[in-house]
Amino acid sequence: MSSAESLGSQLPLWSAVPFVVLLGAIAGFEIFFPNWWGSLRNKAVVALAVATPAAVPLLALGSDGRHALAHSLTDYVSFIALLTALFVVAGGIEVRGSLAGTPLANTAMLGIGALSANLVGTTGAAMVLIRPFLRANNERGRRAHLIIFFILIVANSGGLLTPLGDPPLYLGFLRGVPFTWTLNLWLPWLIVNGLLLLIFAVVDHLMLARDQRERQDEPMQGLTKHEPVRVHGLRNVVILGAIVAVILASGTGLGNGGQPWPTWLQGLLLAGLALLSYLLTPGRIHAANQFSLHPMAAVAVLFFGIFVAMTTPLVLLNAHADELGLVHSWQFFWTAGGLSAVLDNAPTYLSFASVAAGQEGIATDGAYLHNLIATDRGASLVSAISVGAVCMGSLTYIGNGPNLMVREIAVHRGIRMPSFFAYAFAATAILGPILVLITLIFYV
Repeated sequence: MSSAESLGSQLPLWSAVPFVVLLGAIAGFEIFFPNWWGSLRNKAVVALAVATPAAVPLLALGSDGRHALAHSLTDYVSFIALLTALFVVAGGIEVRGSLAGTPLANTAMLGIGALSANLVGTTGAAMVLIRPFLRANNERGRRAHLIIFFILIVANSGGLLTPLGDPPLYLGFLRGVPFTWTLNLWLPWLIVNGLLLLIFAVVDHLMLARDQRERQDEPMQGLTKHEPVRVHGLRNVVILGAIVAVILASGTGLGNGGQPWPTWLQGLLLAGLALLSYLLTPGRIHAANQFSLHPMAAVAVLFFGIFVAMTTPLVLLNAHADELGLVHSWQFFWTAGGLSAVLDNAPTYLSFASVAAGQEGIATDGAYLHNLIATDRGASLVSAISVGAVCMGSLTYIGNGPNLMVREIAVHRGIRMPSFFAYAFAATAILGPILVLITLIFYV
């Protein structure tokens, strides 16, 4: 029996309760007590209040428990270092001017966002593009659909091709998935994003036609008159290249005998690049982007609690994998994806990757996903989990970090956004049939 299985067999099922409580709190406070939850201090209090009892059962089990907890904290440091670096670099890139707010131009911008999400992450791409996207459509009367599709594509499904694209894939990279392996998901990426862009183009055309019929006496000339698009802060593109180089070199063990770099070294280099970006970026660019470290601090606080609390359910899932009734790839696709919609997709990805590894007799120690994808069934399961977690993270405002950030920017600009459940219904109606198609093509 592996150490993870042994540890999981010693832990009671109730020890996973803090993890469930924390994820429920993240969803519930955001919906029912948004003003209270907006305080960074309150987020920190909740994260620590849940993380502490979550760590106690592990620490009580001796060296195996401490090892599992230390491994989760190591992953947390790597995870936050990358997110912070991408967030700071994106905050130093300003897109001035705007495209014309026509269906064709809007579709093109969403397509650019889907591609760029794989380089700067869904958070970075969303934060760079949302403001020029809104400026281009400032004269439009109906704009909520623009934000819905922006969340579906740029903030989620677009980032499916690289570990830089979306947090679940980066966690997979930390657990042994080779950096280039996710490029194998190019066909699901193309189908999902291609169909979303096609549907958007049709919907946007219909919405614009309705706006024009209702405003015949007031032509929307701003849709065809636009400022030239200029990108400022290009030095941050160079820094972005350095971030990618660090991740690749670290993951492949360059200069370290093929073994991944120590976490402290990778984290230190990424922190240095983030600091360099911040110092070299002119204040006017940060001001124009309304850049603040507060959103990143909130993410860091919450994910500290999540990484600590999720350690127990991960080892439990690994130890009891055969009891869950998940056998086929399509079951992993819909279960991992469905839970990603109502929880955060990053820990959900790891939870089901742990289940898949347990079924194949692979312990969740170190880079265990490398061994899992080496098998035909394991590769199919990881593919299903990856596509489900990334794409279905868009089905609610809380499925992925950028979703709420984009919504708040839109509301601040005067756009009346759907409620939590209205958005979930609309997003499911749009993406659901596409996901059924993906299931039939790849996972049945």
